[in-house]
Amino acid sequence: MDYKPIEHYGFIGNLETCALVGRDGAIDWYCVPHVESPSVFAKILDSDRGGHWTIQPTESFESDQQYVDKTNVLQTVFKTQDQQATVTDFMPVAEHEYEHDVSHRTLFRRIRADEGPVDLNVTFAPAFDYADSTPEFQSIESGAIATSDDTRLVLEGLPSWEPADANHSDSDRDSDDESTDAGNDSDTDAGDSVVTTLSLDDGETRWLTLKHDDSDLTDAPKAILDETIAFWQDWVHDEPDTSDCDFGGAWHDLVVRSELALKLLTHHDSGAIAAAPTASLPESIGGSRNWDYRYNWIRDAAFTIQALYKLGHKEEVEDYLHWVIERCHGATPSKMQPLYGLHGRADLSERNLPLDGYKHSQPVRVGNAAKDQLQFDTYGELVDAIYETSRYGKDLPPEDWPYLRDIVNFVCKTWTQKDSGIWEVRSDPSHFVYSKVMCWVAIDRGLKLVDDAGFDGPTDHWKEQRDAIKQRVLDDGYNEEKKTFVRSFDDQSSLDASNLLIPITGFLPFDDPRVQGTIDATLDQLVTTDGLVKRYDGDDGLSGDEGSFLLCSFWLIDALALSGRIDHAESMFKSVLEYASPQGLFAEEVDNKTGSQLGNFPQAFSHIGLINSALYITRTKGVVHPGPEPRGIGVSHIPDANDS
Repeated sequence: MDYKPIEHYGFIGNLETCALVGRDGAIDWYCVPHVESPSVFAKILDSDRGGHWTIQPTESFESDQQYVDKTNVLQTVFKTQDQQATVTDFMPVAEHEYEHDVSHRTLFRRIRADEGPVDLNVTFAPAFDYADSTPEFQSIESGAIATSDDTRLVLEGLPSWEPADANHSDSDRDSDDESTDAGNDSDTDAGDSVVTTLSLDDGETRWLTLKHDDSDLTDAPKAILDETIAFWQDWVHDEPDTSDCDFGGAWHDLVVRSELALKLLTHHDSGAIAAAPTASLPESIGGSRNWDYRYNWIRDAAFTIQALYKLGHKEEVEDYLHWVIERCHGATPSKMQPLYGLHGRADLSERNLPLDGYKHSQPVRVGNAAKDQLQFDTYGELVDAIYETSRYGKDLPPEDWPYLRDIVNFVCKTWTQKDSGIWEVRSDPSHFVYSKVMCWVAIDRGLKLVDDAGFDGPTDHWKEQRDAIKQRVLDDGYNEEKKTFVRSFDDQSSLDASNLLIPITGFLPFDDPRVQGTIDATLDQLVTTDGLVKRYDGDDGLSGDEGSFLLCSFWLIDALALSGRIDHAESMFKSVLEYASPQGLFAEEVDNKTGSQLGNFPQAFSHIGLINSALYITRTKGVVHPGPEPRGIGVSHIPDANDS
């Protein structure tokens, strides 16, 4: 009971960092100044020591949480027996030029008594540096300052408060507990939290702000809120009732929520996109599969570019592409990492924190040791991303071609080696089939760029290596008896859902019996009783199990749709969407037993998968999208005997 279900959170942000807000009014995760910075609130990883900022009624309540339509402005509605109050949480958007002076490094919380009067407890209990540092508190007019080392938070909007021990003044204390309304004028106040009670009359509004810079408090919070709402509603793609919209009907709202989530995970300065805003939310409750996802994985590039471009976000695609190409400039192919910080930081050393972990799941990790792995699919995804953007009309500058040529040459030289694969296994490297396929993709797209743009390269050698990879995959990566591609050359009995992408890459057409056999084997062996898809079977060097992987479920949907098995694809798509949180958000995985969400949240890959699946299904049903055909479209389709 100390930890809320992951799907009971919404998230807000400013395009530098994000905060998770529970539907009980608690901000339980917040890192400043950037999403990969140390936390100032981390109750989601340690209910006792992690730190939080909670606003909720003093009386027993029920609550609901939704976003303002087509925005990243979050509203939590509290209902007691006789009262109702709404807390609106948001941050100004870093890339927007506001009419009034405001820092985007400000978190706004508007409290409104819809049906009053209403009394609300406010507990402000930061715990800096992943709860390793307890701040000192200083009184200021209408607020408090919490300071420790180089971190400083300024809370404004409180008429008065008292210092307290957070362990005894937590947000879930009984409503009969007393709250003192006396002010405190000392320079430094004892205790590890700020507590007070706010009393609002019917219709009254109160604004609280939390800053982590030295900007002045804005005198126009309502105007800032209105501008922020307008920014997000202008940014999203077309309305569902217009002729240009690609995703009408029941899916439209979830596609909009997915694109808004992806934008919120984007860093405005670099163009990079975090895989998720959180660290160490477990893939299995009580288990050790807990990873830090607050970084940008290069492999996400091609999938992200297709999803954002098809929704009209060309600027984000170009910024992201620029970030990807900078990784080529920054290191030789052999030194390139699968992931980087959002500013390109390479040092992401993994360490364990002395925290309890979400629902006691340990270890709690920050940093990610996968940065040191060899993952061949990364090179294929990178070159494919460059090629994809050229298909959308963004030509590769000639001065960037030598870096891509070096990558293709590197792949030609090293593809026979083992690697850690797309799933970043902690077991010994292996000859993963999908890794070899993506080596083929790297060379194939390099050849296409030579043909399309007139770049130079040893094309005869590249064609020879491309053909050699394909033959090796067909010889050693396909099990004739099981009629499916397998996980690795070394393991002929295990399956891997990433092989569903083989036809989407163009390695084989969808009507190839080996592709259809792989789809059928996936349906038979990797689909769980809840209708979702596991990533793979076989050893990965880690103990315990994990949930169903949402992205893999979307990949299976794509493979079915592009095979002409459209009814099956659409039925499965609708089933997966039922696992969305009340706010329309997805984590990385779903618990196979309970249906609860697992893993870091929200997960960019899950939302990318949702958008692309909606794209593929609607395209196969005759909707014409702007730009070139999506990857995989244009191949022969075979009908499903069960389809109409």
